[in-house]
Amino acid sequence: MLTFAIASLVLIMMPGPDQALVTRNALVGGRAGGLLTALGGMLGTTVHAGAAALGLSALLVTSATAFTALKIVGVVYLLWLALSMLASSRRPQGEDATPPVETQVAWKYLRHGFLSNALNPKVALFFVTFLPQFLSSSTESPRAEALLLSAVFALLYISWFGLYATAVERLGHWLRQPKVSARIEQLTGIGLIAVAARLATSSH
Repeated sequence: MLTFAIASLVLIMMPGPDQALVTRNALVGGRAGGLLTALGGMLGTTVHAGAAALGLSALLVTSATAFTALKIVGVVYLLWLALSMLASSRRPQGEDATPPVETQVAWKYLRHGFLSNALNPKVALFFVTFLPQFLSSSTESPRAEALLLSAVFALLYISWFGLYATAVERLGHWLRQPKVSARIEQLTGIGLIAVAARLATSSH
């Protein structure tokens, strides 16, 4: 369990689309925006982790059609999200104060995190190959143990990005300056396009 926790935390802390989205939304919506994005990302990974534990993700391994279909949807969503952020970076920036997060906007942040992971078949394949390495050979219930490991991963995920969103909020006064904020929007958009391109060119 300790080895799994350490390995999971290292993987969670590695820079990637989750970090980019949490950073961007924490700047736009404050700590609440970052936490909601992190919560959505956790739910997205939990879908794949749970599916891997139950054996459902094996469909993506054995079916090229299922893998390709989910990949196309994921690429389209990431590109749409990236273009939206690039367009936002060109609009005039307001004051650096954090606006309150309304219900409709809150759902948007949650959706950003959830769909970016839930629609990525590579996240599913990651859990298919990652979880089994930490299952005990003497366990009487490998499915229950896999679900427990999935829960540990989710807890580590939300804990790390919760701290990360708080740190971004503390630096928010400087990061929300119009020029800095616009540059972060641009970098996030470009980063998501790169992720989409990598996903689009990935093979089953």
